[in-house]
Amino acid sequence: MNYSRRDLSLLLPALLAPRADGEGNILPSECFAFNELPVKTNPQTHNESRQVLHGETHTGYPIDLHITRLAPGQMPHPPHHHEHEEMMLIQEGMLEFTIAGVGKRIGPGSVAYVHSNEEHGLKNVGDVMAQYFVLAFGQMA
Repeated sequence: MNYSRRDLSLLLPALLAPRADGEGNILPSECFAFNELPVKTNPQTHNESRQVLHGETHTGYPIDLHITRLAPGQMPHPPHHHEHEEMMLIQEGMLEFTIAGVGKRIGPGSVAYVHSNEEHGLKNVGDVMAQYFVLAFGQMA
């Protein structure tokens, strides 16, 4: 079947329009006080996680934001890869990030970015709790 440019120009706005079927989880405007976020603690490692955002923008683009406190010598999980992209912003501590087999130590104010399907992992290499924000964007399972 052949489509003209006119046919495609009529279809494109429908493909880009936000979902109106109620299926999505559109994130509302909101403020999130750190001390009011529910905390999940791992009793073996004492690591903590606070979920901030998990949903979609008004255009249906998925984003997820969580805050992790990682104990010295700990990793949140083994190195892995996934379809969505991630940006990690370091607030406290010293972390070693390994991205595609290359390690680098970064501290407060630093940022790590990992694109789709690239293997990555991190470890707290400092002697105090590390705190960082993970912003995941794109398709998430």
